[in-house]
Amino acid sequence: MSTYLRVYHPGGCYFFTVVTHDRRPILTRPDVIERLRIAFRHVQETRPFTIDSIVVLPDHIHCIWQLPPDDHDFSIRWRLIKHYVSIGIDALLNDRKEKLLWQRRFWEHLIRSEEDWRRHMDYIYYNPVKHGYVKRVTDWSSSSFQLAVKQGLYPQDWGTFEPDSVKKMDIE
Repeated sequence: MSTYLRVYHPGGCYFFTVVTHDRRPILTRPDVIERLRIAFRHVQETRPFTIDSIVVLPDHIHCIWQLPPDDHDFSIRWRLIKHYVSIGIDALLNDRKEKLLWQRRFWEHLIRSEEDWRRHMDYIYYNPVKHGYVKRVTDWSSSSFQLAVKQGLYPQDWGTFEPDSVKKMDIE
């Protein structure tokens, strides 16, 4: 049994990696992507949080969330998002009658500084290039990169080469 302890910080800013079961590329299916969008919106209505950045790849998601000042429970949000995505999607069941769409756990990192936030933002946006899905960050549509460009956080041509900020990061 793992002794990993999660860091729960009210109002925290977190980087997450959420992976599909057995890394199956289900996040390429339009029905699953639509359910994911609906799930995020539904959970945000009942348990608010903001998304600073997100990228959806065929078999995993990376994102950065900001929680409300009086709330630290990101785990329930992920449980609900995974649950809502699973509704109506055909999938094999495990012994507990759970659909095998997601890995049971997810990885989280409490963002501790502006530099930490920037490195994780860079990691998120460069990830589709790192995996060889596209040659340019701007070509990956399942990402909030274009919003970040509109906000002035990145130039349109950012990520043509691997940024130094992500060269030693490996958080898959």
